[in-house]
Amino acid sequence: MANSSLLIYLDGKLVPESEAKISVFDHGLLYGDGCFEGIRIYNGRIFRLTEHLVRLYESARSICLNIPISFQEMEKATLDTVAANQLRDGYIRLVVTRGVGSLGLNPYQCPKASIFIIASGITLYPAEKYETGLSLITCATRRPASAALSPQVKSLNYLNNIMAKIECIQAGCEEGIMLNEQGYVAECTGDNIFILKNGQIYTPTISSGALNGITRMAVMEVIREMGLVVHEVTMTRHDIYTADECFLTGTAAEVIPAVQYDRRPIGDGRPGQTTLQIIAKFKALANSTGTPVPYA
Repeated sequence: MANSSLLIYLDGKLVPESEAKISVFDHGLLYGDGCFEGIRIYNGRIFRLTEHLVRLYESARSICLNIPISFQEMEKATLDTVAANQLRDGYIRLVVTRGVGSLGLNPYQCPKASIFIIASGITLYPAEKYETGLSLITCATRRPASAALSPQVKSLNYLNNIMAKIECIQAGCEEGIMLNEQGYVAECTGDNIFILKNGQIYTPTISSGALNGITRMAVMEVIREMGLVVHEVTMTRHDIYTADECFLTGTAAEVIPAVQYDRRPIGDGRPGQTTLQIIAKFKALANSTGTPVPYA
């Protein structure tokens, strides 16, 4: 449940949650026109803040959305929002909408984008699933074609992912694999996917329709530091069915094992030892690095 005393950054001001409101004419609401980032706070530090903000500004540039404050101002606003809420561990949702405009599609009739930043908590999966592992399905809902909208744009239009998540929930699973138009594995509804087979680690290519996740990149660094090899490949469902281990990565999910796919056990149906080592090393990294929050 949300903390009723939260302070929300909204267009240059920190306001109480009850006063944090946007217009019904905002194109973020009307058309899903905007972009966002989800960012984690660990031990009083914001994890990979610079990388997240770079991706935010790149998403905005890709969709011709002018963010009305500078990179440095956005960084300060994010840090100030976390500090104002005295959060040492938690989750940040940074959103840029197209702003208020007409009821037509024309984004140029929205004179100024709107920015809001929420710093709170998040629980994506039950704690025990990090020890026992997730069950996955193949979603019938496909990833949008890259030619339609680049998967590197974290847009506010998440209906595609939501429809896939509904399939997972209705099937009694926590997550699902989304395929691209060609039937290759792209990613999960909200996470990137990795498998281990014969001592080698594999993950779908970005060109397959996967978001180049910040946690994905951090985990790839961890894997290489462990002396293991990670390959970016065109991945099929068969590759996951026959994998020795599988795990997912994401800002909210962190690193979590997957032990069943389409009712088939992955490996021996339990979290693998390599996966558990990666989880431990990622936790150590996340809790020891990041941009310090200037608490009052």
